[in-house]
Parts: sequence; C-alpha cells; structure tokens
Amino acid sequence: TMATVGVAKGDKGAATMKKGAHGVEVAAPQGAVLTSAQGLISLLEEDDDRLRAYALRQLNVVVSDLWFEVSAAIATIEALYEDESFSERNLAALLASKVFYHLGELQESLTYALCAGPLFDVTETSDYVQTIVGKCIDEYMKLREKGEISGEEVQIDARLEAIVQRMFNKCLEDGQLEQAIGIALDSCQLDLLRTVAEHGNFDKKLLTYALGVCKNLIVSRKFREKALRLMVELFKRLDQPDWLVISQCLMYLEEPASVADILTNLLAQDSDSILLAYQIAFDLYENEQPQFLSKVSEYVDKSTGKKTEAEAATPAAAAEDEASAGGDSGAQPMEADTSSAGPGAAASEPAKEAKREAKAEKLLSILEGDAPIKLHLEFLYSNNRTDTTILKNLKASVESRNSVCHSAIILANALMHMGTTVDTFLREHLDWLARATNWAKFSATAGLGVIHRGQLTQGQYLMAPYLPMEGSSGSPFSEGGALYALGLMHCDKGKVIRDFLLQSLRNATSEVVQHGACLGIGLATLGTDDEEVFEDLKNVLYTDSAVAGEAAGIAIGLLAVGTGSDKTEQMLAYAHDTQHEKITRGLALGCALVVYGREESADPLILQLCQDQNPILRYGGMFAIGLAYSGTMSNFAIQKLLHFAVSDVSDDVRRAAVMCLGFVMYSQPEQCPHTVALLSESFNPHVRYGVAMALGIACAGTGMKEAMTILTALSKDAVDFVRQGALIATSMVLLQQPESRVSAFRKNLDKIVSDKHEDVMCKMGAIISVGLIDAGGRNVNIRLRSRNGFPRLLSVVGMAVFTQYWYWYPLSYFMSLPLTPTALIGLNENLDMPKFSVHSKCKPSVFAYPEPVAYANNVVVSKAPTAVLSTTAKAKARAAKKEAKKDQAEGMEVEESASREEQKDAAGGDKKKDDGGKDAQQGGEASGSGKDEAQPKAEASEEVKENPTRVVPAQEKFIHFDSKGRFVPISGDASAGIIMLRDTEPGKDVDVVAISTPVNTALAEDDTEPPPPEPFEYMPNVD
Repeated sequence: TMATVGVAKGDKGAATMKKGAHGVEVAAPQGAVLTSAQGLISLLEEDDDRLRAYALRQLNVVVSDLWFEVSAAIATIEALYEDESFSERNLAALLASKVFYHLGELQESLTYALCAGPLFDVTETSDYVQTIVGKCIDEYMKLREKGEISGEEVQIDARLEAIVQRMFNKCLEDGQLEQAIGIALDSCQLDLLRTVAEHGNFDKKLLTYALGVCKNLIVSRKFREKALRLMVELFKRLDQPDWLVISQCLMYLEEPASVADILTNLLAQDSDSILLAYQIAFDLYENEQPQFLSKVSEYVDKSTGKKTEAEAATPAAAAEDEASAGGDSGAQPMEADTSSAGPGAAASEPAKEAKREAKAEKLLSILEGDAPIKLHLEFLYSNNRTDTTILKNLKASVESRNSVCHSAIILANALMHMGTTVDTFLREHLDWLARATNWAKFSATAGLGVIHRGQLTQGQYLMAPYLPMEGSSGSPFSEGGALYALGLMHCDKGKVIRDFLLQSLRNATSEVVQHGACLGIGLATLGTDDEEVFEDLKNVLYTDSAVAGEAAGIAIGLLAVGTGSDKTEQMLAYAHDTQHEKITRGLALGCALVVYGREESADPLILQLCQDQNPILRYGGMFAIGLAYSGTMSNFAIQKLLHFAVSDVSDDVRRAAVMCLGFVMYSQPEQCPHTVALLSESFNPHVRYGVAMALGIACAGTGMKEAMTILTALSKDAVDFVRQGALIATSMVLLQQPESRVSAFRKNLDKIVSDKHEDVMCKMGAIISVGLIDAGGRNVNIRLRSRNGFPRLLSVVGMAVFTQYWYWYPLSYFMSLPLTPTALIGLNENLDMPKFSVHSKCKPSVFAYPEPVAYANNVVVSKAPTAVLSTTAKAKARAAKKEAKKDQAEGMEVEESASREEQKDAAGGDKKKDDGGKDAQQGGEASGSGKDEAQPKAEASEEVKENPTRVVPAQEKFIHFDSKGRFVPISGDASAGIIMLRDTEPGKDVDVVAISTPVNTALAEDDTEPPPPEPFEYMPNVD
C-alpha cells in the first residue's frame, strides 16, 4: 500500500484521499488534516505522469498552508513546467506561481501565473489572486502608459492582456462599473471606457465618476487630455447634455472656439438656455484663466457680430431678389402682399436685434470679468465685518520704532480690508503711518492696491496722489509702491492700465520706481506673453540693477505664466551671467512660473534647474516642480521633492522642496499631513518651516485636525522663524472655521503680540496671522481649486510669490491674490439680484461672524522679576509676625462675642423654625421660577439667509434651496458662488436688492456729516 497522501483543507473543504489495497482512491474522514507535504513532494520524483499530476493537484490545494515545505521543491516544479512532454505543465506553472507569491517574489509569481493560462482563475477571491491580478494590471498599466507617453509601440504579452480583459469582463458581468472604469483608465484604453459607458446606458452619475477619475488620478497629461475629449463626447450623448461640465472640460483642453459655439448657441434659445449660458460664463471665470476667457470673448464677439450682420443683410437681399423676380414676371399681386407685410417685419427686426445685442453684452461682461468683479466688490463692501479694534490693539501693543512689526500691521490692515475699499484705519492714524520710511513706505502704498482691489474704473484716480507725474518729483518709494498697487488692483483685468504702467516703466529713472513698475506690469499682463512688455522688462533686467532686476525676473515669469515659453533659455543664460543673487532668485522663480501646469513638458527645464551647481537655481527648480505639477498628486513630483528635502546641501533648497509639496498635494489635502509628519521632526529648522508652509498651502481653509496637530507642535518650536511659519500656516488652515475652534488661536496671537520679550520674527508672523484670519472683512477664503476641481491660476501664482516674503517683504502683498469671496449671489436673467432666501440646515452660531473684541487700554505685558534686598525681607518678616499676633487676639474676642449671641438665639430658635422652613420653601420656589425665566432660549436648528449672503466652504453642504420657491437655481447642484436663478413666476414683478456702491472717502464732499463718536460712559462728577 501507498503512504497516505491527501489534502488538508482546500477552498471547498476537500476530503483527505487514501490509496486502498485495490488501488482505489477513497475519501478519508472530513475532519482529517494534512500536517506535512513530504509525501506529495516525493511523488513529484516518480516516472508516472499520472502520479506527478496527482501530486501537483493536491499540492495546489495545500500550498497556502504548507508553502514553506513545497518551496524546497520549487526547482522540481519548474522543471515539470519546462518539460514540454508533460501534459499538466499549466498546473505546474500555477503551483510555482503560488509558491513564489508566498516567498514574496511577485514578479516571478506573475510570470508563472501567466504561463498557467486558463487555470489562473481571476474570479477567485483569495488574497493570492487579488494580489497577482493587481500586479498584472500594474504591469499592463506601466507598459501602456510608457507607450502612451513616448508615442512608441510597446510589445505587451498577449497573456497579460488576456488576464486584464477577463478581469474587465468580470466587472461588467457583476455590475461593478466603477471598477471597470478604473481598469479602463489605468490601462489607458479609452475604447474600454466607451464600452463601460454604453453598458451603463450613459448614466450621468457614472460619467461624473469617470470625469472625477480623469481629472484627479490620471498621471499623464497627454492621456488625460484624450480621456477628457472622450468625456466631452460621452456627456454630449446624454438625453440632456450637461453643458456646464462640457465647457469645463473644453477649458482644460484649451478649446475656446468650442466653448464660444456652445455659449452662442445657448444664447439663441429660450430663457433657461440663456441662464445656462450665463452660468457657464460665471463658472469659467471662477477658474481664473484670463487668457482663455479673453479668447472666448473674442470668438463670441465675432460670432454674434456676424450673425447680426448676416440677419440684417438677409431681409434686404431677399427684398432685392423678390423685386427683380417681380420685374421679370410681372406678378403685381405678390408685390402688393410684400409691401403690406413689410412695415411689421421691419419694426420687429430692430427689437430682436437689440435683444440679441443686450444678451451678448451681458455675456461678454461676465467673460471679461466686469460683472463678477462688480458683484464681489459690492458684496465685500456691504458685508464688511472687519473689527478695527483688533488693529488698534495691535498698534498699541507694538513699539512704533520697530519697522518690521510696523510694516506687518500695515500688511494686516491691507489683508483685513482686502477688496472692501475701506481705508479709514490708515486715515485715522496718518501720523503713525508716516513713520514708514523707504521700503516700508513702498509697502504701505502698495497696501492701498489690496484694499481697493477691483476698483477698475477709479483705480488710477485713487492712486493719483502717489503716482509719478511729469514735472514733479516725489518720493520714489511711494511712486514705486503706487505702480505696484495698480498691478494688485487690476490683476484680473489689466488691459485698462497696461499702457500707463508700460509708459511709467519706460520713464522711470530710479530703480525703486522700476521695481514697482515691473511688479505692476507683470500682474496687469498676467499670462498674456506680450512681446512688447517682454522687451521692456528685458531692458530693465539687462541694466544689472539688483533691486529692479529681481522684480523684472519675477515679472517676466508672471507675463508668460503657464505658457511654457522658450523665454526661459534667455532667463537662465542671464542668471548664470549676473553676479547679483537677487536677480538670480527673481529669474529662478520666473522660470518656475513659466512652466506652471505644464507637467511632463516641463521636465527638461526641471532637470536643468535641479542639476545646477548654483543653489539659487536649484531653489527655482523646486518651485518649478511644485508649479508644473500643481494639484496633480504626481508621484514623480512628490518623490523628487522628498529626495531634495533630505539630501540637498542648501537649507534654502530643502526648505523650498518641502514647501512645494503643498502645491503638488492641495487637490487631496488629507494626504499632506501624513507625507510631511516625519519631516516635521527634522533637526533642520528650515525643513520644519517648510513643513508648516506646506500644510498651510495644501490644507488652507479646511481646518483639518491632522494638520493642526503638527502645526500646534511647530508653533512651540525653539526657532523663531519656524514659529512664524507655523502661525501663518495655522491662520491659513483655520480661515473661516467655526469660532469655537479659532478662539484659542486668537488668544495665543494676542499673547505673542503683546509680549515685549517675544522674538521679532515670531511677532511678525503673529501680526500677519491676525490680519489673515480676518481677511477681506471676514468674507474671503483661500481657494487654490475651483468648485469644479480645476486649479485656479491666479490663486496658485499668488501663493507661490507670497512665500518669497522670506527674502523680500513687499512680495507678501501677493497673498491678496488667493483670497476669494465666499458668497452666494443669486442673479436673474437681467443680472439683477432678486430678493430670495436659502436655508442653512445648521445652527446659526456655528458659522456666524466672531464677536467684536474690547479695546485694550492697558496692554498685557510680561513683567520682569523684581529684585528683593535682604534687609527688606527681614523687615517684611517682622511686620508679618506682628500682624499675625494682632489677628490672633482679635480672633479670640470675636469668638467670645459669637458664643454669647448663639446662647441668646438658642431659646427663640425653636419658635422660628417652622416659619423659617416655610419661608425657605417659598424662597426656593421663587428662585426656581426665576431660573426658568432667565434660562436662554434654545438656538434654532437652521437659518434663513437672504440674497446675497456669506456662505463659507464648510457651510456649503448645509445650504438648501426651497424647491417650491419662486427662484430656483438653473444648476441643480449649486450651493455657493454666483448662481443664475430661474423665475418660476415670470409674469410677476421682481423685488431687486438695492446695490450699495462703495464710496471712497477721498471722493466724498467736504460738507458730509462726520461719523458719530464712539460709545462712552458719561460721568458728571468728573471735571
């Protein structure tokens, strides 16, 4: 008889098998367990193929439990597979694959799994199959992606492709369409994505999921663009095409003509389509792609103009044809009919044309930014909740002689009043403001541009007292700051100010004025790639002035931002030639701005910058990685930055590398804290500062607990500039969070600012944080992505330049660019704001404005310990002994008198006991009723908010529209931003919200009534 050979326990509970005396296999008892595979392994050495096949089948079942024994015979198993005469080669390959899987050799395991052919069952749910299928898809994806990026044909194993196809078919059969989308996009096969869409009957939710995967998870930009083109095609095949989504995709694909066609077609249809066209325009404006929108505006202008001319020409041409036809044929009755119908048609045509022109003008006003800028300006002005007492407390807490803190307070004021046009604090403290000299005066003047941001029509008039004028010479610092302010004021729409700034740059003789003019013209011509401006900036650069050259380098980057222009070659050539570090740094940052959003096409420049011997250019290389792969979560970019963060010899480069992780990861902010957690414990303070800023950039406005945990630890760091970065980053993360989470941070800031012994760098960070956390009248937030998930160019660029305040404080005013109003503004077809309300399904106190603070007359400062003399200590000790004896004597007298009083009251105590009990009971009842009356009312569980209103990002999910109300959004999922409203009762009159226009105090008349005095307490007895 043969030794017992069997299976321990298979996937289906197979029984143990035994060879009987007659050579018949019989089942052993069900509970038998095989403890060793040696018997089966010995059968592999037999000559009979049947015995070897039997051993392979049984080993295949028990290998998951006894793989450590089977692995000793791996050479024999591989030899069986190599033997072409062996009929069960596939089984040997499957067993070898499982053994290698347990040994951790996944590549070998995959190779033998492919050799196993159909025996490798992808439908099995074991860990082995799931792992190998994942490995298989990864390998297939890498090969397909390599071919997609390189454009070359890559040889792929047909067996590998067969397994992926089997897995894809299984997903379709099981209805797991989202997994099928993942396989299709990971393997770069758009035909499979089309198959999934057809299998799902073009379900909108399914297509929306696929679009999210395309935007966030596809690594290759080239393939992402192909996938988005397919998504546009699929969305068009819906019963009701989603033109909002289609337009967003076309914007990413840089197809302005297609977007213009959609808008003009919608504009020619019914009122709902017109509202949809306006909504698309507002959503496109939110993405902050000014050059794309200008091209769309040009196409729309041309198409509407052509239609109007063609339609105007058509009736005239038709009349001429009819007249000539009538003259030839002599059909007089037809002419009479035409003449009688003519006046009515002629009267209606001008009215229709006027309506079309009005609609086109409104659409163009949205695309060009006039309408949204005006709406945001009015919202920030009318809803301004800035507490000027905070600024007064800051001013009282800081010594005016400290230039750093003085400039920080001016910056805090500019941020707190950003876009509100309110500059009363500066006007009330002109003497204090006048202490700003030289570059501090430059910055203070630039701050006016932040306060009056959006004042496009009056910007030049507002800054006129500070601007350079012919025939008069003022302070070059205030002149340069005024030119910089004009750029900040017109950063979204610089056409109106471009020529003036360019002429000022040409006329400037002082490097300070050139510095301000360069920054101003760079902001005003952002992304235009204007050759005339480039030549003028290049001329300033070649003067080799350190101050002006730095600004020129940054301005060239702003001018060509995101274009991937070959201007970087000239910039790098001059960066190597110049001896000024400031110019080199400006050019390095400029190169990074040029490759913003270019992804793989920026790799040659990134490689050149990162391998340069000059650490300043490597510093620029870090920003080039961060901006080129902005918001992509690219593994290549993250690995590259982490490598430089721990290996570069320059502290500046390491700091920039960690900081730029925030730019790459802001699309998935929850991933950033885990990535930088270990770096926050680095011995290098520059790395720790970079961690703080990376968290601030990636997690801005989220209030994420994981980020706050790291920032709280860094805010107690021993190094002053690390604490500075942690405070600024914390204010960015906590922006517009519930006051219950922010109040402790506010108290900490007050404590740091009022402490005279605190380091200046830390105090500066605290002052900036005070301004940032209440920015824009408490009505703005930092948004690096639009609500549709696309990067916002202006915001990302502004944040990148703001981080350069480390070297140059005036650049800190770029922080105004990422600050975006958090408003819900409802508009009707006439772009008016009708009176309507929305419901916020949460307690009003959760997202309410913070309470105003009290004015601190006496600033709290830490007191130094007082010196105590030995003689003073002895005198105090003697006085204390005398006081103790005196108190003891008085205490004895008081006790004796008290005992006598107790004896007197003892007799009458029993009589009053009952009455006293009653009185006490009544008093208790009275006090109880008083408590009920004094108890505050329960807070409402929801809030009604009137149009326009403040809606912070965390509140958007609680906003609900009344489905039965008169006005409903044209886009069903809208909860914030500028929303077009459909009127369900179009015949009735509409109550429109009165717009309160910002009034500048400089333009007010002299006889206006002064403001009322501040609240005070009247005390008649005081002289």
